[in-house]
Amino acid sequence: MSKNLDEIDLRILAEIQADGRITNVELAKRVGISPPPCLRRVRTLEEEGYIQGYRGLLDPRRLGFDVTVFASVHLSSQADADLRAFEDFVRAEPLVRECWMLSGEVDFILKCVAPDMATFQDFVTHLTAAPHVRNVRTSLVLHNSKYEAAVPLDVKVAG
Repeated sequence: MSKNLDEIDLRILAEIQADGRITNVELAKRVGISPPPCLRRVRTLEEEGYIQGYRGLLDPRRLGFDVTVFASVHLSSQADADLRAFEDFVRAEPLVRECWMLSGEVDFILKCVAPDMATFQDFVTHLTAAPHVRNVRTSLVLHNSKYEAAVPLDVKVAG
């Protein structure tokens, strides 16, 4: 953290996280301060990177993206240049929605969405041909029991 967040900052973040379309006037009312200092705090939280942006959360299935798959990728090289090259490759792939570098047996895990299995299979063929990809294992999502895009601000970190 770049600064110590006080209780008001945390309440601002919680309210914005719950409703990114909240007006400054309503936000100020909910956190118990007047609108001008509330807006200054929000702008400071944005500038310091606590708030990375604002988006609407869309339902992929309602939009025709019926297939969600996690792909575990093992590279043949873990040299920095090769890892960066793979990350650049993944950033250019629209079906990849998240990419996480891991420690352990798997180098990367990708969360992918596709309109159908044929489209996803075409992507896997492309992925396995990418430089330094040793192997790819996929797991098709059958059901999602929990989806929380939010940070659990109510959990206190010890220390």
